[in-house]
Amino acid sequence: IETMSLTEAFGEFRTGKTQLCHTLCVTSQLPRSMGGGNGKVAYIDTEGTFRPERIRPIAEVAARICAAFMRYGLDTNAALENIIVARAYTHEHQMTLLNMVAAKMVDDQFRLLIMDSITALFRVDFSGRGELAERQQKLAQMLSKLTKIAEEFNVAVLLTNQVVADPGAAAMFTADPKKPVGGHVLAHASTTRLYFRKGRGEQRICKIYDSPCLPESEAVFSISDEGIIDAKE
Repeated sequence: IETMSLTEAFGEFRTGKTQLCHTLCVTSQLPRSMGGGNGKVAYIDTEGTFRPERIRPIAEVAARICAAFMRYGLDTNAALENIIVARAYTHEHQMTLLNMVAAKMVDDQFRLLIMDSITALFRVDFSGRGELAERQQKLAQMLSKLTKIAEEFNVAVLLTNQVVADPGAAAMFTADPKKPVGGHVLAHASTTRLYFRKGRGEQRICKIYDSPCLPESEAVFSISDEGIIDAKE
């Protein structure tokens, strides 16, 4: 995940977006020599999907890897303590929590900010085309704040996003008639966009939907007790 930029992961339910967030909560605490960020994690939960019990098994696997390659391991108890979690219930509350997280970053070394998901509360608080312009304006303000936090504190920002069925695409016989929520405002703000979808059996597929420096490609993975793992044939 690139620092000083916004990375968006979108897809329908049960495609692994939140599981990726849980895995990154641990891997971002690893030392930099192992590809980690060696810092704390801030997690703003808008859907009630954060599960602290998922962190320990992921951290235990990471600890074994650290012990195998380095002289010290990862403290599984400290892994959970290094994650601050806040539950948001409205889009105004979501913005307030974001400002509080920014204040925390002044004092502590954070390396990752997760917002799971960014659009859920906006879809609840603003309904119909009559409120669409106001919704997009509020969403743009939040994305601007996230971009400033990413650049000021040199943190990686991961946003999960929902999808919506596109009737127009279905009429044109498009292979996948789903599109991410948020429109052009979110599309322009995100530096890298990842599209998650279901594969065969328990496999999941992550596609680079948009990136300024990476070619369009796909990766197959699976979800286990250990978090995101390589797919089994």
